[in-house]
Amino acid sequence: MMRPPPFRAEHIGSLMRPGELLRARERHAAGKLDREALREIENEAIARVVKLQEGVGLQVVTDGEFRRGTYSDAFTSAGISGVKIEMTEGRGWTSSQTHGHRMAKRIPTVVSRIAWKGPQNADDFRFLTSLTTRTPKITLPGPCYIHYRAGRANISRDVYPDLEAFWSDLVEAYTQEMRSLADAGCRYLQIDETSLVKLGDPRVRQLLTERGDDWRDLLRIYVDVVNAVVAGGPQGMTIGIHVCRSQDPSWQADVGYDPIAEPLFNAMKVDSYFLEYDNARAGTFAPLRNVPEGKFVVLGLVASKASELESVDMLKRRIEEASRYVKLEQLGLSPQCGFATSAAEHVTVTEEVERAKLARIVEVAQQVWGSAT
Repeated sequence: MMRPPPFRAEHIGSLMRPGELLRARERHAAGKLDREALREIENEAIARVVKLQEGVGLQVVTDGEFRRGTYSDAFTSAGISGVKIEMTEGRGWTSSQTHGHRMAKRIPTVVSRIAWKGPQNADDFRFLTSLTTRTPKITLPGPCYIHYRAGRANISRDVYPDLEAFWSDLVEAYTQEMRSLADAGCRYLQIDETSLVKLGDPRVRQLLTERGDDWRDLLRIYVDVVNAVVAGGPQGMTIGIHVCRSQDPSWQADVGYDPIAEPLFNAMKVDSYFLEYDNARAGTFAPLRNVPEGKFVVLGLVASKASELESVDMLKRRIEEASRYVKLEQLGLSPQCGFATSAAEHVTVTEEVERAKLARIVEVAQQVWGSAT
């Protein structure tokens, strides 16, 4: 009997965009290709990447996020009104020996009331579903992204004198988007929450202090907000949290899960977690001792930005190490992050390497648990 998601062999959403798709996106941005023609090229590329996923034996299938420029485009910058994305290179994109970069490149500035702009992903999900009999999964950026990146200074006090109203409007927008996905048949959603693990980094804590935030307060607030979003999820929809850290070690989240483990695994009301564990920055598996019975952890042990193929023995050894802290039956395996967080990230891994890594995940899952599902 097929078990419900998440599966023993997983992947995190984005996949390598083929060259013809990247070139089509460039032509569209330059006004040389209309939206209908671009969508046709996207459809063809998605159909091929679905076959790739099925071919390596994955039960879970995504559209590779081929219609997005970056992971946050799915909702934060497109699905809600009231948010304006500002680029900061011209006014503060500076380096620091102690804090990493002082500001993010993309700042979501809240300029008016947040409201849902209507279905953003439902039609894309329907198209994905039409291509496969496997379990389709879609991803959304996490709800804490806006506040973490923006800070109070970039959330209009005229619009939101009280942040409780800001959070309430944001959660309602997510609730409506999830309902539209459920109406399209979606039963498996991954939320990419990029802020949580960063709260454990001393550099981030200092930056937050400088802007007037205490990381412990934010951890409590962010967990509550994720819980509110999950509580608004339609009945029958599995919602998992990808706890994502920056790919750039000079930026942030150069810390393990230890500082956030207890609230992450116990106060947060989700049943499945996708954790990045591909290198030393992630720390040890010891925080997994906080995972209670009944929750499922997908170990991101396969590096999606490194071309070297992980060995079966190494992955099995790492899974065994993790199982000293949480039961083996509560574990699965995946890449640590998507293979292309943004459309432009195609510098170290080829499609052949991507295929081999996904196949290796399935191979190891079958050996460790007897099934990739």
